Amino acid sequence: MTQRNIDRLLEIMARLRDPEGGCPWDLQQSFATIAPYTIEEAYEVADAISREDMADLRDELGDLLLQVVFHARMAEEAGAFNFDEVAQAIADKMIRRHPHVFGDERVRTAADQSVAWENHKAAERLSQATEKGTASRSALDGVAIALPALTRALKLQARAARVGFDWPEIAPIFDKIKEEIGELSEALAANATKDRVADELGDILFAMVNLVRRLEFDPEAVLRQANGKFERRFRRVEALLAERGRTPADSTLAEMDALWEEAKREEKTS
Repeated sequence: MTQRNIDRLLEIMARLRDPEGGCPWDLQQSFATIAPYTIEEAYEVADAISREDMADLRDELGDLLLQVVFHARMAEEAGAFNFDEVAQAIADKMIRRHPHVFGDERVRTAADQSVAWENHKAAERLSQATEKGTASRSALDGVAIALPALTRALKLQARAARVGFDWPEIAPIFDKIKEEIGELSEALAANATKDRVADELGDILFAMVNLVRRLEFDPEAVLRQANGKFERRFRRVEALLAERGRTPADSTLAEMDALWEEAKREEKTS
């Protein structure tokens, strides 16, 4: 994007937020009301990437950029910061966290850079917390609460692992998953409260994320893949039923399960 287009976008947002003649909807928004749209646009970017749709990716990146501009405009109105300061801050951060590119340090591999990046982040978090008088020096500092739960679980576990709180082998993780499933089964057999059942379910999910992490996968990506597979196969079940003049609503579970297996076989032979 040229500077002219950036300026044009900033001018458009300023006009939308102008109390005299601006857009009523845009004027009503706040950081809190816009935040869900920001998250949604980030997911739509990820979706376009997964579909390898470059035209859609261009549009979705534009939508995400608009979110940045929107937040920056509201901050400027509040006298906090503006878009230029946002751009300056991220540019400074990129230079600061890449001393092997913009300085004299040497990094041989991407893995080495990942470690160096996290070390830089940790040092920055500690410095910022010290300045604010809130330094707790916890390995878990800085893991955003608003992250999707699976992603946050992954980051919490990775942070703990970096200071040695991690099993050296995968086998104990399987044992932990079995243990948590057993505790859920016991809770259900004892007619435990919904809070207790929810607690046990959460433990199972957390343990599963740990396994995904140790196998070096992203739990969000793995679950998105599973979602896509379920949707693809269920739509095929619906199509096979339609060929018979049926719908899921007037079919039995056994019938649909048989068609599900047929859909699976089709995928394996295609």
